[in-house]
Amino acid sequence: MNTSTSFGISTMKPYCRILISCRKSSFFGFPPPKCHHSSIDNLSTCRSKLAQDRRPPRILGFRCIIDPNTRTFRVPGPNWGQPRVFSSCGVGRCRGDSIVANVASDVRHHSTSVEAHVNDKSFERIYVQGGMNVKPLVVERIERDADVGKQGELREVISDSNLNIDNSEGFNKDEVLTCKKEVSEIEKEAWNLLRSAIVSYCGSPVGTVAANDSADKQPLNYDQVFIRDFVPSALAFLLNGEGEIVRNFLLHTLQLQSWEKTVDCYSPGQGLMPASFKVRTVPLDGSNEAFEEVLDPDFGESAIGRVAPVDSGLWWIILLRAYGKITGDYALQERVDVQTGIKLILNLCLTDGFDMFPSLLVTDGSCMIDRRMGIHGHPLEIQALFYSALRCSREMLTLNDGSKTLVMAINNRLSALSFHIREYYWVDMKKINEIYRYKTEEYSTDAINKFNIYPDQIPAWLVDWIPEKGGYLIGNLQPAHMDFRFFTLGNLWSIVSSLGTPKQNEGILNLIEAKWDDLVGNMPLKICYPALECEDWRIITGSDPKNTPWSYHNGGSWPTLLWQFTLACIKMGRPELARKAVALAEKRLSVDQWPEYYDTRNGRFIGKQSRLFQTWTIAGFLTSKMLLENPEMASMLFLEEDYELLEICVCALSKTGRKKCSRGAARSQILV
Repeated sequence: MNTSTSFGISTMKPYCRILISCRKSSFFGFPPPKCHHSSIDNLSTCRSKLAQDRRPPRILGFRCIIDPNTRTFRVPGPNWGQPRVFSSCGVGRCRGDSIVANVASDVRHHSTSVEAHVNDKSFERIYVQGGMNVKPLVVERIERDADVGKQGELREVISDSNLNIDNSEGFNKDEVLTCKKEVSEIEKEAWNLLRSAIVSYCGSPVGTVAANDSADKQPLNYDQVFIRDFVPSALAFLLNGEGEIVRNFLLHTLQLQSWEKTVDCYSPGQGLMPASFKVRTVPLDGSNEAFEEVLDPDFGESAIGRVAPVDSGLWWIILLRAYGKITGDYALQERVDVQTGIKLILNLCLTDGFDMFPSLLVTDGSCMIDRRMGIHGHPLEIQALFYSALRCSREMLTLNDGSKTLVMAINNRLSALSFHIREYYWVDMKKINEIYRYKTEEYSTDAINKFNIYPDQIPAWLVDWIPEKGGYLIGNLQPAHMDFRFFTLGNLWSIVSSLGTPKQNEGILNLIEAKWDDLVGNMPLKICYPALECEDWRIITGSDPKNTPWSYHNGGSWPTLLWQFTLACIKMGRPELARKAVALAEKRLSVDQWPEYYDTRNGRFIGKQSRLFQTWTIAGFLTSKMLLENPEMASMLFLEEDYELLEICVCALSKTGRKKCSRGAARSQILV
């Protein structure tokens, strides 16, 4: 357990408060937790209180009272294996030094790291990845600078196939090949921009704003911390050995989960995660010398269209697993409040309804495509994230009598969902030709055209566009409707999570390579292809002026998708495709001031309403670069094929004989 010492110098007593707005004055049925913040540890007393009538109704959140006359100092404990941040913060200035362990073992209860030396200004670590007799042995020195935004890092990779840590005595560095990596100027710029986007709460980093353009006088909600937007930032920090900001983010958003959310006197299900939150600073009652920081979440009640963020909880679970894998801090996953938070999200997603399909039913605008784009129903993006979150949850849930039923439900849903997507969402030349010859109005359990898809639905553009080699997962499937558009995020995350079969995953990358000019063009990557135009645009988007053809979510190019493309390419053994895309983006992103998205069919123009210095554009680029430099780290982020899932079938549990399963005939195609 980490220990630390805090000293405070103040002319008045600082304190921290947690303001709770929920049906019960407790989190998840437990008493209100004690508040721990790095800037106020052992200095403050924490208590919970209900919102007072005199306070504005939107100012709800966790409060930290900060006295401008207070200075806080922290010294590290003896355990250097856990990420720590030591900060000194006052009004108008905040700085900190971060010292973290860069690599953690995959094994929860073992560590292969060896601490060699620690002093006031620098330290060396020697660790062996994957065991004793492996290569490479990594010797790492991290130089600490007074400014956290100007940390320098030098890595030396020493390769020796016969190197053994037990026989390292007499080791001569001069006889071994040494490679030094220098950070490029664009990467230095990106890191500075990413660090400048960090949001602090009570003296601790808790996330990054969506965009940090000082010239933008109307930021709207781009000055908030979005859960989905923070994921690439979190991965960049984790891959760089900085875990505290991610840990803080996970815990604070978890606490926000328990709040009551109401739109027009109606509350959604318990367990919903916010789309975003903002740290607001308001004067402390009765004081002119202190102020309070308040976390103000948005669960969709302020969003355009008032749509609940279905993907927020799914991304939160995915990020929680990534944090544990990279840092080795599995204790966070095992906390009671974290376990409860996972269960609340799963219960919300696994609730029985009227659906006949295992896929998750959502409204338009409930994911990255957050405006009306005709994706209501069972969009691929949500299904891929849902599948990934289920697998991550199953891996992290503590097995006991209380979780057995939930784990069984997860396994059943995973099995049904993987079969459903692989069998009915996949299209290639052969499948499209099969749909072209479909008979309709089949009334039978043996029907081939189960969803009564009319062959005339096959769009004219697809007939000439689909390559001979390769295929993809369609965007949506409902009765009598197939959305044949190519949605990049859903297809990439199907590869990352192994929702698609190995053959299908390979086919998706083959299609992207074959249609490079359409899907990548001058800037990776198209969010969807093709764009809705003319009458389709008018009817489906409602004549949305922001989603005009080949702009924004209607066929715009989004550089943030680069990190997911890189992860998918590394998993499938195709890193050269990712390097090609990264090199393409690297030529323009810095020059164009890191735009949110690009317009036109080939992504030549900066988006007409694109925010500049978009944080997830910056973080996506950095994460892609680090994954390509250390591809072994990618294995901690993706999921391999789980063949046992394909053997689980809920139909086998039926004794009535009424259920007829189609898996037997399709198994030969699915298990590839």
